[in-house]
Amino acid sequence: MRLVILGGGGFRVPLVYRALLADAGAPGACRELVLHDTDPVRLRVVASVLAAQAAGVPGAPAVRIAQDLDDALRGADFVFSAIRVGGTAGRVCDERVPLAEGVLGQETVGAGGVLYGLRTLPVAVAIAERVKALAPDAWVINFTNPAGMVTEAMARVLGERVIGICDSPVGLVRRAARAAGADPDSPAFHYDYVGLNHLGWLRRMSDGGPDLLPGLLADPKALDSFEEGKLFGAPWLAALGALPNEYLHYYYFEREALAAVRSAEATRGEFLDRQQGAFFASAAGLPSDAYTLWDRTRLEREETYMAENRAATGGWQRDPHDLDGGGYDRVALALMRAIARDERTTLILNVPNGTTVPALDAEAIIEVPCEVGAFGARPLPVAAPTEHQAGLMLTLKAVERSAIEAAASGSRAAALRALALHPLVDSVAVAGRILDAALPR
Repeated sequence: MRLVILGGGGFRVPLVYRALLADAGAPGACRELVLHDTDPVRLRVVASVLAAQAAGVPGAPAVRIAQDLDDALRGADFVFSAIRVGGTAGRVCDERVPLAEGVLGQETVGAGGVLYGLRTLPVAVAIAERVKALAPDAWVINFTNPAGMVTEAMARVLGERVIGICDSPVGLVRRAARAAGADPDSPAFHYDYVGLNHLGWLRRMSDGGPDLLPGLLADPKALDSFEEGKLFGAPWLAALGALPNEYLHYYYFEREALAAVRSAEATRGEFLDRQQGAFFASAAGLPSDAYTLWDRTRLEREETYMAENRAATGGWQRDPHDLDGGGYDRVALALMRAIARDERTTLILNVPNGTTVPALDAEAIIEVPCEVGAFGARPLPVAAPTEHQAGLMLTLKAVERSAIEAAASGSRAAALRALALHPLVDSVAVAGRILDAALPR
């Protein structure tokens, strides 16, 4: 199996390689990993980290650096898209421009997410077109943010051969299961989750018996034992009757989240821009220490994930279970194994709706549990969203599709609509000023 990583100079690539190494030597395992990135220095550093990881591992996938996109894609079985158009400096702008207008700036949520999407979508669609031309039988696994929006745009070219992944829903389900005393790895464990990327809810979970969620929601001590319980608080979760994805904190506690971000010494993008810049500069000069430097930087990155949101809810440290940096890499490996070997499994993925959520059309990309096998990914039946859940999903889908239209056509009106319709942008005038500042005429 040949896996191509676009954005191969990205900081998280070693996590994917770690997962591949754990599978090394198994039938149908990855034999070659091809890296492609627009930054040659970052590519060399990441290659040094991977070489250290592979040392002494029998059957470790060979690593090759491809100089151009077409060379990378030829012969691919799977293409993992993890690009960041504009780099971390672009993310800083996506955060700071909205914050200057008094609204949230965040990588995937609110105006910042729309700005990131507008910059990223043309590149993602161009990649999809090259995949279709050069590797039509390849499966594309998209982790490029905003993942739902980007996956939907790529699906218009590739159909069901592009699947979006995210680690947030998986982490939520596993943490909630442990808090309820269930084993998330048990064959008897089942759950109900519905939403869009970074906008979903866990509504039911069972270990083969009655629904465990009502008992968990009624137990403040159990809720206080894991991240989402602390983040949202027992009173709100009991009132809501579901466990939200962590990114819904920006919607349910908008004022507090915004205040925490504005009072922080630096935005998340600024922190990562400095941190990753320092890492790549140091590792480029000391390639023999690249892995040690990467692992130290990775741990700091995980410890500070969503730090402002935690600060807005009293301040608390992340659980050690969540600091290994794993998650989306394991989802990606499980997805590839299921397709390549027809090993049936269930994963929460971003896929076309079909008839799963009646409020949305068949082509809408949603995030739900899916059956995965050689055929790809099929959404499993879920309970109908509540009015509240469906309302937010429909609103955000309108935002996503307006951004896709704007990126495809260059329509300023569609870009304005994408920003102004977002529930975290409170004025059309504000949306217009954000658009003028980020994308001047």
